Amino acid sequence: MSSHLEESIFGDADRLDSHGRFQRRRRPRRGPRWRGLLALLVALGFVAGAAYGSVRFVRPVYDRITAPKDYPGPGTGVVTVTVHAGDAGATIAAALVRADVVRTAGAFTDAEAADPKAAQSIQPGVYRLRLKMKAGEALLALTDPKNRTVAGVTVREGLWASEIYPILAKASGLPVADYLKAAKSPDVGLPASAKGNIEGYLFPDTYQFPKKSTAAQQLAIMVKAAVTHLRKAGATDANMERTLIIASIVEAEARRDGDRPKVARVILNRLSKSGPPPYGYLQLDSTVSYGVKKRAITTTDRERGDTNPWNTYVRPGLPAGPISNPGEKSIDAALHPAAGPWLFFVAVNPVTGETKFAVTQAEHDAYVQQFQSWCQAHKGKC
Repeated sequence: MSSHLEESIFGDADRLDSHGRFQRRRRPRRGPRWRGLLALLVALGFVAGAAYGSVRFVRPVYDRITAPKDYPGPGTGVVTVTVHAGDAGATIAAALVRADVVRTAGAFTDAEAADPKAAQSIQPGVYRLRLKMKAGEALLALTDPKNRTVAGVTVREGLWASEIYPILAKASGLPVADYLKAAKSPDVGLPASAKGNIEGYLFPDTYQFPKKSTAAQQLAIMVKAAVTHLRKAGATDANMERTLIIASIVEAEARRDGDRPKVARVILNRLSKSGPPPYGYLQLDSTVSYGVKKRAITTTDRERGDTNPWNTYVRPGLPAGPISNPGEKSIDAALHPAAGPWLFFVAVNPVTGETKFAVTQAEHDAYVQQFQSWCQAHKGKC
């Protein structure tokens, strides 16, 4: 009876001990177990989120690394790509990638490395190609003249305007007379400082002139390119003509790019003071040659005595106007000459363009003797 009473009053949880005192039984604590489970679930959530983020951001990188460099070819559709004069393989590759002709630049440069002869035969022009071509097939397409939609006309650095007109005429089919007339037209857009003289403003480049364009329109495109490059290099309206004259002399005198800023410095050093040579007078054969319109490395006493406005032997300062049509590097050199005390320079090897710079007359005379020795060893070259 007492046993039953104990269970009915106190339940199974409590008991009386042998001395008649209550003895509470321990119950399992359930709270901490649930909190641990919740923490575990939260941690698993973080891990899952991190895994998702890793896949989301790492997967594109992995895909790019493992993606094929080249399209399988042969390609579809038609797209045009322009190759400019002097474009390197990397430049052409970038243009092909932008047009989606090849998948990666690396695929095209690899194709060039495998076939350097083909790579060297690519000519400036506008090419009709396919989209998504195999790089090797794109390279071969660029070597095929049939894929050039419009043959570009290339005007190289250092030419006179009178030498450029026949080049343009041959490409366009227009008579040279049209260019001579157009050069005097205000439609070509010469800056006011040029005073109507187009010499120097026919910027050297490879041009794709619109079909049926007039001589004036073509010259206007070239003039605009020259002015654009002058301003890009830092020329202002106030110093543009002077800059172009110096750049034209640099173009005529320097064969090597590293010498261009030094030639510009010699010009400025000589013009820094008035007086007898080496100050005040440039005494450059290139200006004499332009004045008498005869291409030559050296000039005669009679030519150096001619009183034309471009002869810097008889006239102090800069010549009356540009003596060639300079390119970008010569323009940049004119505006950013090298630092140095040189007052003289001479090309001791006209073929390679090796040029020696001097501060004193005696040093210059020694270099002139080297040039004369070269001329004696190469009859008919000077």
